[in-house]
Amino acid sequence: MATHTSVTVTLPQIAKMIDHSLLHPTMTDSEILAGLEVSKKFKVAAACVKPYSVPVAKDILNDSGVLICAVIGFPHGNSTTKIKVVEAEEAVSEGAHEIDMVVNVGKVLGGDWEYVTNEIRAINDAVVKRGAILKVIFENDFLEDHHIVRLCKICSALSVAFVKTSTGYGFVKQPNGLYTYQGATVPHLQLMKANVGPNVQIKAAGGIRTLDELLVAMSVGVTRVGATATEAIYQEAVARGIGATPVQVTLPSSGKA
Repeated sequence: MATHTSVTVTLPQIAKMIDHSLLHPTMTDSEILAGLEVSKKFKVAAACVKPYSVPVAKDILNDSGVLICAVIGFPHGNSTTKIKVVEAEEAVSEGAHEIDMVVNVGKVLGGDWEYVTNEIRAINDAVVKRGAILKVIFENDFLEDHHIVRLCKICSALSVAFVKTSTGYGFVKQPNGLYTYQGATVPHLQLMKANVGPNVQIKAAGGIRTLDELLVAMSVGVTRVGATATEAIYQEAVARGIGATPVQVTLPSSGKA
């Protein structure tokens, strides 16, 4: 599947692709409050918060049209299934509309697909029963293509709402001893798009910091993007003449989303 050379977009459409990410472990309450105000100001799709921030997010975002997304088992996915279910249930009961949960990466890499399937099913059932939706985070930097394909098939069979590339914190040790990550890449997004069912959407997260990166992701079928650089992306869109009226934007020929 080739990427398109251009996309037609509006500013509100770009904003409603973004889950504004407020997930860094060092974020203070005042920084979270400021981030929620950014979410509200730019009318993004959702503010993505840690579970303890759901109540304050509800206070600030009430009637704003911005959804509340809470992360579960974040960022490493190693909680027990029971704890993940309880964490998700509590987040929804506090006001979260969406849940982003991390798979048990070790179980995926070990090929324990029964465990992986049962866990995703349990969390999805708990979330959907309470009127929310589930996004399943794969952490692609840790995985091979065949793991990604299998996870896409499982999530499609279970009718989860979204599959998601990364947490943004899936750091892999490099040959020089430093840790980094690729996050969302075009090849991985194309692989996910080719292997999910027609009712499963894709969220790209990890390293998407520019308008071009967001638009490239959109061009391969992504409908939601996790970003911390929301304000910069929005301002770049305005500077490039994107507004309320649809305009055609030429895309870079980069392999990075």
